Amino acid sequence: MSLNAELKQTLGLDGLEYRHNLGKDELFREALANDRGRIRADGPDDEPKAYETALGLGGPLVYYSDPSCTGRPVQDTFAVAWPEIVDKVWWKSDFQQFAPEHFEPLLERVAAHLNERSRHLYVQDVYCGWDPVYAVPYRFVGEFATHALFAKNMFADGVDVKNPDDKRWTLLNVPSFHCDPERDGTKSNRAVIIDIRNRIGLVLGRADYCGVVKKTMFTVMNYMLPEMGEMPMHCSANVGARGDGAILFGLSGTGKTTLSADPDRELIGDDEHAWTEDGVSNFEGGCYAKLIDLDKEAEPVIAGALSTPGCVIENVPPLPGKALTDTDPQDLDLTDGSITENTRLSYPLSANPNVADGARGPHPETIVLLTADAFGVLPPVSLLDTKDVMYHFVSGFTSKLAGTEVGVTEPKAAFSACFGAPFMAQKPSVYAEILAEKMRTHKARCILLNTGWSGGPHGVGKRISIKHTRALLNAALAGDLDPENTEYENHPIFNLAMPKSCPDVPSEILNPRNTWDDKAAYDRQAEKLRDMFRENYKTKGFDQLGIEAVM
Repeated sequence: MSLNAELKQTLGLDGLEYRHNLGKDELFREALANDRGRIRADGPDDEPKAYETALGLGGPLVYYSDPSCTGRPVQDTFAVAWPEIVDKVWWKSDFQQFAPEHFEPLLERVAAHLNERSRHLYVQDVYCGWDPVYAVPYRFVGEFATHALFAKNMFADGVDVKNPDDKRWTLLNVPSFHCDPERDGTKSNRAVIIDIRNRIGLVLGRADYCGVVKKTMFTVMNYMLPEMGEMPMHCSANVGARGDGAILFGLSGTGKTTLSADPDRELIGDDEHAWTEDGVSNFEGGCYAKLIDLDKEAEPVIAGALSTPGCVIENVPPLPGKALTDTDPQDLDLTDGSITENTRLSYPLSANPNVADGARGPHPETIVLLTADAFGVLPPVSLLDTKDVMYHFVSGFTSKLAGTEVGVTEPKAAFSACFGAPFMAQKPSVYAEILAEKMRTHKARCILLNTGWSGGPHGVGKRISIKHTRALLNAALAGDLDPENTEYENHPIFNLAMPKSCPDVPSEILNPRNTWDDKAAYDRQAEKLRDMFRENYKTKGFDQLGIEAVM
């Protein structure tokens, strides 16, 4: 079937011009020429969205999303509540039910809107996943060439999937269609809607943040893989010289990307993976790195990618008084969060010189749950057994720092189940059970690695040094922290197993109570955080999902 016929059958599009599978250079030029929309809160809807730097075609594309959408619009994200999925999906405030009777008329209105406009659309065919056993053909269809370029950067190409037409998902991205909540059944004038039955994603209105193109498909994979008995993961992954795999779960700011970028280990990927019967493989063909306050010496791959042809820099402001066309991308002010703290860079895996062949690796020997405890009370490292893993995995704890948000004057606990709750489409216990089973089958060890504070909370204590964190991680990867190789003591408040020693790490910091001058203050702070864990466990109803309380 021809592309035109397929898109007519799938989406109702008719008589349009499709710019299909353009190369990066072509998409770069198309974005400069044609991508138009709002980039200022008080600005018009026809300003250029994409810009070149002084490097021109030999450098990155700089893109500005709608100012109301500089991150995923989680409160406007839905799945169509078809009867066959309604009891499986984990419904929540950032993944809500969308009435089936509203969806089909809405899709028809969107198609009529595009047919009437009679403008060209960009179509990019890629794959989500490098392993053909589960990889999904993914077709991006949208108004912005930037989004097509982003899809080309971020997803795999040339995966040998059998019967691709029977498995293909299609994402239709239409910034020019503004929803009417009363008519369309949405919450606002924008929406991101997943239709699992018909394998369609719909992105409408002021939802043009590039990450939507990626995370919508990740949410789909989080629904589909458990149906196959396999594990989708929001994690980074790498493999050592002796073929020892590792996966690192963690929320933003915990070190997931930094710690996985190890010159002595090949990177499988930094964000989204599957753990199947064949091992670990990347969902993506690229990386979507945060740029705010980037330390170029500590992150040389990301720094170098800033100047790479075809990469997309998102929402980094131009330098005052200087046009982007006169600016070398290396001179951009990466500390400038005036548009958003969530500034980003999309670049292909090929920009990293140390990527595992085929973005795939073996079953992991080591699983790392990362947290950044700004309360200063969790141990730097703890060894977890199976029930501990399930508890801490569904808790997904880290903390926000004082001063990072208006009204946050002391550390604030943040719990995100499975270290990525908004895009976990099934219930947390589903993923925890699969993870526990795979750990048992492949005899993987698991540690809780705290990259946060010691000697007191943020503002009093000091952040655990990256040198010590690396040493703790390396010891775990080498098996030095296995119970037969070191002694452990139990933390009386958190019920965590803490090693008494670790190579290249001062033994006195391994029990966090030792690092506080005021031991009673430590106990109070630790009990406070423990009670937050307990409250989260109770509020989320994890006991009813079969997760055992461990503290």
